[in-house]
Amino acid sequence: MNTGLRITTFAAALAATFGAAYGVGQGIDPVVADSPAKHGDGRTRPTPEQAEGGGRAGHDTPPAGGLQISESGYALDLQTPRVTAGKQADLRFTVRDTRGRAVTAYQRQHDKELHLIVASRDLVTYRHLHPTRAAGGTWSTPVDLPRAGGYRVFADFTPAGKDAENLTLGADLAASGPYEARPLPPASTTARVDGYDVKLSGAPHPGKASELKLRVSREGKPVTDLQPYLGAYGHLVALRSGDLAYLHVHPNGEPGDGATRPGPDISFTATAPSAGAYRLFLDFRHDGKVHTAAFTVRAGGAADSGTAEGHADDAHGH
Repeated sequence: MNTGLRITTFAAALAATFGAAYGVGQGIDPVVADSPAKHGDGRTRPTPEQAEGGGRAGHDTPPAGGLQISESGYALDLQTPRVTAGKQADLRFTVRDTRGRAVTAYQRQHDKELHLIVASRDLVTYRHLHPTRAAGGTWSTPVDLPRAGGYRVFADFTPAGKDAENLTLGADLAASGPYEARPLPPASTTARVDGYDVKLSGAPHPGKASELKLRVSREGKPVTDLQPYLGAYGHLVALRSGDLAYLHVHPNGEPGDGATRPGPDISFTATAPSAGAYRLFLDFRHDGKVHTAAFTVRAGGAADSGTAEGHADDAHGH
């Protein structure tokens, strides 16, 4: 699946009623750069680092994704903009068309009509959720966010229709409670999660397609019996630090095609929308359970070597 890359920004205010607790927006230290300022059309102005790396201006670079709440006649209506950290809540939203009607017909992509990603602004907490849709078009899913702070909700879907294209729309979500800032995890080419080690080879490049290869091992032995997850042996999401521009890719090859092996290697092709720091989240299934390995990498720069506890913080919801 070639998922487009699109852009919007985080903008909210610190609610006075929370005092020292987290409200929305302010109080978050930017990881790489301040959130870009909006243009009058609701799009975002690239940061200097993004502009230097090509960003939206590059002719060969697709627009970055997930940072617009509406695009191509569709809008994400998040009906639960605030939750309480540490308490389960029912997250509800609707995708609407140009007439404000709830969309009820979708194309299935990788076994689902819609993929929902929730990530914290500091890129420490990550959720890949699969909500259920009511007949009237409203989607819902339980969510439990462990820490107070700002989050971004991404809806990845393709409306029904012969010429419909894949869209990723984003909206802001706040989790209230005592807030503690965390830095972006350090760059590393190896992540350790649930007893598995995942080795990353390759790096994303601004405006240029490149291969990312991830090798899964356990107790020093390559895992050669990965199980299909969402129609593939792995699922990769990349988010740009600072504004959370979204890149959603799937592996090269698929189970049953006669060429793709069930591990230990999972190969992806990805194009970064700009230079900068990115957080990669790899979902893979083995022994009947989905695991999430996370990496911090740089597009347009070398990553640090070494091993990190690279799992996403309390990654649930698969």
